[in-house]
Amino acid sequence: MPDRRPLALGFAIFLAACGGSKTAMNTPNTTVKPFSPSNPFANASTLLYQAPPFDKIHNDDYQPALEEGMRVQIAEVTKIADSAEPTFDNTIVALEKTGDMLTRANNVFQAVTQANTNDTLQQVQAAIAPKLAAHFDAIHMNPALFARIKALYDKRATLGLDSVQRFLVERYYKDFVRSGALLSEPDKTKLRALNQEESKLTTDFQNRLLEATKAGGVVVSDKAELAGMSDAAIAAAADAAKARNLDGKWVLPLQNTTQQPYQTSLSDRATREKLFRASTTRTEHGDSNDTRALILRLAQLRAERAKLLGFPNLAAYVTDDQMAKTPDRAIKLLTDMVPAVKAKADGEAKAIQALVDQQKGGFKVEPWDWQYYAEQVRKAQYALDDAQLKPYFELDRVLHDGVFFAAHELYGLTFKERKDLPVYHPDVRVFEVFDADGSSMALWYCDYFKRDNKIGGAWENSFVDGTGLLKTKPVIYNVTNFVKPSAGQPALLTFDDATTMFHEFGHALHAMMTHVEYPRLTGTNVPTDFVEFPSQFNEHWALYPSVLANYAKHYQTGKPMPADLVEKLKKAKTFNQGFATGETVQAMLLDMAWHTLAPGEKQADVDAFESAALKHFNVEMPLIPPRYRSAYFAHIWSGGYSANYYAYMWSEVLDDDAYQWFTEHGGLTRANGQRFRDMILSKGGTDDVAVLYRKFRGRDPQVGALLEQRGLK
Repeated sequence: MPDRRPLALGFAIFLAACGGSKTAMNTPNTTVKPFSPSNPFANASTLLYQAPPFDKIHNDDYQPALEEGMRVQIAEVTKIADSAEPTFDNTIVALEKTGDMLTRANNVFQAVTQANTNDTLQQVQAAIAPKLAAHFDAIHMNPALFARIKALYDKRATLGLDSVQRFLVERYYKDFVRSGALLSEPDKTKLRALNQEESKLTTDFQNRLLEATKAGGVVVSDKAELAGMSDAAIAAAADAAKARNLDGKWVLPLQNTTQQPYQTSLSDRATREKLFRASTTRTEHGDSNDTRALILRLAQLRAERAKLLGFPNLAAYVTDDQMAKTPDRAIKLLTDMVPAVKAKADGEAKAIQALVDQQKGGFKVEPWDWQYYAEQVRKAQYALDDAQLKPYFELDRVLHDGVFFAAHELYGLTFKERKDLPVYHPDVRVFEVFDADGSSMALWYCDYFKRDNKIGGAWENSFVDGTGLLKTKPVIYNVTNFVKPSAGQPALLTFDDATTMFHEFGHALHAMMTHVEYPRLTGTNVPTDFVEFPSQFNEHWALYPSVLANYAKHYQTGKPMPADLVEKLKKAKTFNQGFATGETVQAMLLDMAWHTLAPGEKQADVDAFESAALKHFNVEMPLIPPRYRSAYFAHIWSGGYSANYYAYMWSEVLDDDAYQWFTEHGGLTRANGQRFRDMILSKGGTDDVAVLYRKFRGRDPQVGALLEQRGLK
């Protein structure tokens, strides 16, 4: 996913995250040093494309730069608000040019704390989040500034603007209205208080979840409990224990999802159950990392904020600015799938129970058994398991001969690793990206391995957005949480991991190929239920014959994956899709349940609400828990996807429908790639995204291709 949260004045501000630095895991320092002209964020970086000078950035540089950046931007905005008769140039363009120091500092601050945080930066985060909230409220609720924007909006048809400029004026007007510009002064005061409280609570949620996930890792003292795991996985677990000063033990760290990767191979049922329970209760121990009280308050204050802004609930507020337009349309997409999903999941559950009975297991299957026995069913039905596949998915080969190869075949891009540019952690790599004509066009960073101080999941974002107005080129990064191999061992991935690499790089392509003048409309600054379209579309190339043949080669012999194994992989594509779709749809509907609560409709118990919500949507499946349970659902409580997690399924309708167009027109070709680039990737947010898609496809999207791809049709 891209790490996206509400946009303000042309750049993304992420109130619930912060950045890291060269000096990791320092002791917290309560003294904020004064801002100095020597601060590394005071001026644009002199590195290629203004890449962050990580070798010069320290923990104590962030807060003074952020605070000075806010001060400078308020001065810039005040000057605009007090200037002469409003014009497009002296108001909209002028606003697009404000806040450059704040943008520089905040982009790095957010990025690195999510991927490499420490105690000092978490303290800075707690201090700065409410200040950032107040800062953007001060801009959006400035009556003189809004009066100028409204004046331009009211006469936009007569200003001689081109279509993009007119769309930008409309976007600014809507941004300000949705941020409270039309409210009375008493209601603005209420909104400011709610925004500051939310910024604090989302920050608290993220930090509690990070600590709970680390503390929740299962510590194993007896190696026999790891039966079934590969030698490489056991070695990685030993390394994870050593990193926590637990020599002689093993640690199974938690991923952000409910089900854990190790459950596929763990043959010890007690260990599987222990890992499952550690995952599902990680933030429910009544300690300082418990998130439930935060969630209950967040749900209510979001409902209160929506009411102030004229909406019955947060989901109505959010979807009004998305392709879906209403919560009902998003919910209908999901609930319409439930009968087919449950039918497929029931068949999968019966096959798993039959295998347990055949092996004389003597027990009824529980959620912690599903992954282990599903893998055995897959092996029995398709003669395929992860142990067979992993040797063909070595990370570096997937990257160079898969992800980069597909980008070259579709768009003509080439890549060169840059080891001369500083990074925020030794695991991070940097590549310069070259266009089809050989010209340098972007920088791309990748940070693939899990760390205890990195939040879970996978995401994309930018250090620098590419725009014509500011004459900047994109500096983009991808982050994932793959298991890091022991020293000297290859990084062997599952096919799902390889697909994740293609997914996140799809976001990167969207950001890198932007050809947009104005910062507010550049890159991935599009509705959330459209932003996942380019990334999920890019996943299709992971299994495309010519791409798979180019990268799926044995890490030791270099021999390509045998044809019979490729065929098994393709046939198994829809295997376990009842489970996969079921856990995802549950999480999406759970998100909608929390965010369709009306103001004052308070809940007393998080778990009871979750259970009731799943029953309400008739999607409760005892053997298949939601992909994220409420108490650790980072996407919706601190990740900018509140009332928006449905976006993955909505976008999947688009991506499968678009891929169907490719298959109807010759598949992976430069001509098809160029068309997709010209009509989708390069456009950013310069038009209504439904219009962009309709122009590309020749019609509105249809759900049939999605159902077929998931084996639900």
